[in-house]
Amino acid sequence: MRELFLKTLDLADETGAIRVYDYSILIDEMDVGPYSCESYGIQVAERGGARASVPHVTCSAARIDELSGLVVRNGVTPTTLNDVLSDWL
Repeated sequence: MRELFLKTLDLADETGAIRVYDYSILIDEMDVGPYSCESYGIQVAERGGARASVPHVTCSAARIDELSGLVVRNGVTPTTLNDVLSDWL
């Protein structure tokens, strides 16, 4: 699995403390019947803290671009990534 770094964001938490998050697209291969295709996932990692990753979200580069833009634009944290993905899918 490869990681394509997207962006780093400095976000304030509910107490006002600044936390630093790194956003990446995960690139892997997935078997689909007798074929293999490239699959994409998403990862959010707090520096020195929690990390959440969801591989194999889609085989579409356009869809992972849409999702990653949404996640970065809204400052999704590792804690909320799964909820955002559930709503998005």
